[in-house]
Amino acid sequence: MSPTWRYSIKETDPDRMVKVAGRDLRVSPKHAREVCKAIKGMMTGNAKSYLEDVVAKKRSVPFRRYHGKVGHRSDIPGFYAGRYPVKTAKKIIELIKQAEANAEYRGLNIDGLKIIHAATQKGMKIKRYIPRAFGRSSPRFQQLTHVEIVVEEVAK
Repeated sequence: MSPTWRYSIKETDPDRMVKVAGRDLRVSPKHAREVCKAIKGMMTGNAKSYLEDVVAKKRSVPFRRYHGKVGHRSDIPGFYAGRYPVKTAKKIIELIKQAEANAEYRGLNIDGLKIIHAATQKGMKIKRYIPRAFGRSSPRFQQLTHVEIVVEEVAK
């Protein structure tokens, strides 16, 4: 039996909004949370260029919640801690491109799309163990992540 997926956003207008979700992504939930917080409210073109700069390590993502022992970055206005979550940024760029493709299929204006909802939740945990000396083993778990993005067509 496959799981039933729902979105965490409730009030959506199907004529103006497009939803896309990445389920069981192999990215860090903490990094995904910070990237989603950074791109929420941006236009899709600006968000893609911002995330491409993150992949190229030209701009950093501010880490507001998970900022313990995180280095300071001078390119973040109003905050100090930041990182370059490259793997997460690549996955979210793919999701934004999928949202734009869905919007184009529905006949929406691609240049006027704004990210109104970007959320992440923890997914399943893949449990593995590495054999060690003297008959012991160490856990090597991997936390999967669900990412949801909702874009809305705004009038320019």
